Amino acid sequence: MAIEILRSVSELRARLRQEPRYACVPTMGNIHDGHLRLVTLGLQNAPTVVTTIFVNRLQFGQGEDFDKYPRTFEEDCEKLERAGCQLVFHPDEREMYPEPQVFMVDPPPVANKLEGRFRHGHFRGVATVVLKLMNMVQPHVAVFGKKDYQQLHIIRHMVRQLALPVEIVAAETYRADDGLALSSRNRYLSPEERGEAPRLHEALDQVRAAVASGDRNFEALEFAADALLARHGWHVDYVVVRSRRTLMQPEADEKELVALGAARLGVTRLIDNLELLAP
Repeated sequence: MAIEILRSVSELRARLRQEPRYACVPTMGNIHDGHLRLVTLGLQNAPTVVTTIFVNRLQFGQGEDFDKYPRTFEEDCEKLERAGCQLVFHPDEREMYPEPQVFMVDPPPVANKLEGRFRHGHFRGVATVVLKLMNMVQPHVAVFGKKDYQQLHIIRHMVRQLALPVEIVAAETYRADDGLALSSRNRYLSPEERGEAPRLHEALDQVRAAVASGDRNFEALEFAADALLARHGWHVDYVVVRSRRTLMQPEADEKELVALGAARLGVTRLIDNLELLAP
């Protein structure tokens, strides 16, 4: 069966009335294997998957790449169809924002840390569009990747606090063979930068190994990872160890942790994370 493309909320809701249970995979398009893993996970949780494709202007800050963000809709649909996705919701800006969006989701203070410190207002835009999509699609399950760890944390918190009737399922980060987390922005890397790019994952993995061995001097581990990347030409925004539960500084005896990093390689900003388990 050919994939169905739905462009308005009214036709989306009419079509979904036929489905007793369905999952949603929100994306901005430029579909890669990481997105397709989300579709596969969605199909493990529901017989039907709706993938949304919408490049959300609200989450791009001044000087960010909204206009340059790759739009590859036809190719995206071909990939999604091969992965078993049945429905694509592809609204334009007029459908998504028929009037100026003056009601916004104000996320908690953690949204101003880490990514929020470098991308002011980003999570306000993310939370607002995700809430709108959840209201438009009304899925039973929504699948998000762990690569955007802070985003996943904030969305889970929003769903819980606003009592949205949707189960959030988290997908492990999908990586290339050399460890690089798949991302639409990897296409901006030059061949030389692509060869260097896995070092961010390697730096986080060194932190993981040290914490697993009992090292809780997080500040020293963060400094060492930062210095490693800087020696190889990276401009580091942050490498930190945080509580998985709060994304804040861990408690003294906290065991479930996460190392998060963001750094620029040339003009391309990459993010990654690894969950840690302290003994």
